Formats: sequence, structure tokens, C-alpha cells
Amino acid sequence: MKPWKFMFAVALALACSLAQAGETAYTVRPTALKAKPYTDAQTIDDLAQNARVEIVGRRGSWNRVKVNDKTGWVKMLALRLGETAQKSGDSGFKSLFNMASTGGSGSNMTTGVRGLDEEKLHHPQPNPQALETVHGFAVSKEEARQFARTGTLAAVRMDYLPAPAAK
Repeated sequence: MKPWKFMFAVALALACSLAQAGETAYTVRPTALKAKPYTDAQTIDDLAQNARVEIVGRRGSWNRVKVNDKTGWVKMLALRLGETAQKSGDSGFKSLFNMASTGGSGSNMTTGVRGLDEEKLHHPQPNPQALETVHGFAVSKEEARQFARTGTLAAVRMDYLPAPAAK
């Protein structure tokens, strides 16, 4: 691992661990206040950019926040920690902290957290309609070749996987 990547990972881990209950934060962009720490959870409210929130907890990449009389969940990277809505003249470690926690360096930063959590393991919800939708995206070899010819893609020969054996 390159030294700068290691240092960035350490700084990001430190930034994540510093988000403690009762800390003030501000939204870095308009964001949804969710009922649960899931992207597809019910939206309680829409928060404007620079909305002041109080962090009251954390789970994974989500912070539980209190805004006025409402409590809900916001993605960690949608928040900037500190006592002011706008950063001004940050330097040194504080600048690195802001960049790691909010992506506020002028470049975009994204994170993804995927996988199973305890709730999904105890209460699975298969979605046959979504599976049918995915099957609908399949194309024939000729359709793929035609798409490659008409687009700006270079055609590359790649065999399809064999069909699964019937049970």
C-alpha cells in the first residue's frame, strides 16, 4: 500500500471515530433525513445544505442526528463536523479531517457500504419482481455486437458463460 493511501485511510478512520454523541455538524449538501440507517428507508424530512444537526449516535456509515424536534439518520459523508456551517481558512490536520469526513476539498468523494446486517438476516425480503427486471436486461450476442458497433466501444470477443445445469 502506498504511504499516502495508508495515511488517508488512517485519517478517515480517525475522522469517523471522532463523531461522538452531542457533537454539532452541518450538512454539506441537501440530504434526506431517514427513519432508519438505510438508503431505501422512509424519508422523514429533507435537510437543506448547511442545516445544523446534533449527532446523537452512529451505525456503520450513518449518523443518527437530531434536527429541531426530529431524530433520524443521515449518511456520514453528508455531514461536516464543527461549530460553523462554512469552512474558512482550514489548514493542517483540520483541513485533512474536513476532506476525509466530508469530501470538502473541492473534489468529489463517495463511499459505499454494502452487505448484510443483522436485521436483513433475521427478516429477509426477497424481491421476485426485481429479479425479473434484472433478467429483462439480458441481450443476445448479436444485440451486444450491434451495440458495440454503433457506440464508441471497441468490440472485444468474450464468450458467454455456459447456461446453468438443470436440476
